[in-house]
Amino acid sequence: QVQMVESGGGVGQAGGSLRLSCQGSGRTFSMYSIGWFRQAPGKEREFVASIRSSGSTPDYADAVKGRFTISRDKAKNTVYLQMNSLKAEDTAVYYCAAKSPVVGASYGYWGQGTQVTVSS
Repeated sequence: QVQMVESGGGVGQAGGSLRLSCQGSGRTFSMYSIGWFRQAPGKEREFVASIRSSGSTPDYADAVKGRFTISRDKAKNTVYLQMNSLKAEDTAVYYCAAKSPVVGASYGYWGQGTQVTVSS
C-alpha cells in the first residue's frame, strides 16, 4: 500500500515560485513512478509532470515545460515540483499520484491535493 500527502501550496505571485512536496510512505513507494496532476475549477484534471523510480526521463506537459521541474529524493521518500515563473493559469489544486512499475499500470494512488493560487 502506498500513501502520499502533498504540501507547499499557497498563494504565489505571477512570475514567482513555489515548491510542492509529495511525501510518500509504504515500502514500495520508491519503486513507483510519481506524477503531478492539477485541476482547476470547472476544468478536467490534467497531467503536469512525472518522474520514474530511477529519476530518469522526467516528463512535462507543454504548458509547464521550461518552468516546472520534478525531482525526487529517495532517501526522504519525497517527490518535489519546483514551480517557477508562475502564471495565473497555474492556479489549481495539485495532486501527486503513484503508478506501479507493473507493465500497463495506471496511477492508482493519490494524495489529498494542495491548493495553489497565483495572484497577478
